[in-house]
Amino acid sequence: MMVELKAVSESARPLAGKLIMVTRARSQAGSLADKLKALGAEVVEFPTIEIQPPEDYAALDAAIENVRNYDWVIFTSVNGVEQFLGRARHLNQPVSESQTSRFAAIGPETAKRLEAAGIQNCLVPQRYQAEGLLEALTAESMRKKKVLIPRAAQARDILPETLREWGAEVDVVEAYRTVAPTADISNIKTLLRDGKVDVITFTSSSTVANFTRLFEGRSLAETLSGTAVACIGEITKKTVEDFGAHADIIAGESTIDGLIRAIVEYFAR
Repeated sequence: MMVELKAVSESARPLAGKLIMVTRARSQAGSLADKLKALGAEVVEFPTIEIQPPEDYAALDAAIENVRNYDWVIFTSVNGVEQFLGRARHLNQPVSESQTSRFAAIGPETAKRLEAAGIQNCLVPQRYQAEGLLEALTAESMRKKKVLIPRAAQARDILPETLREWGAEVDVVEAYRTVAPTADISNIKTLLRDGKVDVITFTSSSTVANFTRLFEGRSLAETLSGTAVACIGEITKKTVEDFGAHADIIAGESTIDGLIRAIVEYFAR
């Protein structure tokens, strides 16, 4: 059952009476929260990650200053784009399409951030994950290419490792860090313990891992007993499973709108 998000938002409030917890970074939670509220949901924002700059800017600065030497610049998150371009502005080193052969973005939200900076012709894969980027790039096209990947300090290595196996020269630079914020979670504990939260949303593996750490002493399955777990994609789902819990809702398309559609369809069933 495919639900058109725009259609339901205009004709009904399919999430009325549902309490949904959003674990995205506070700076990014607004778009997801606002769309859920428009569909009738009550939203509790509980950011489990905080975006911080790298501990040392040296590698990132050097990459920005030499960006014209790369055949490809590949972004695997919106945060990577924002931190990279923000640092470029700080260095007075504007980044544009004319400086390198190609830009690639892991999904449409990441591509939109690049477009807002004037980078229009960005490669976006059909599957919005590292494996999708590899399908779009192909081994033959990447042989002997020089590639830059600005990303989080901790991230999956399948993309750079595979590109290197294909014969590409790959520089991975730390553009930002994700850390668990300091937070009073007593109210969140009460909501979960009393079964008040209908759905908790996870939009990255980091949100899952940090949520689990904040509830140290209890398993993820125990903490979320009675709460439906919604994941933005298969990678996040696997992280939930790795921590011993079950993902009830998986977005068919790894985007915020895809996640919301999956939640609406879950309750429609």
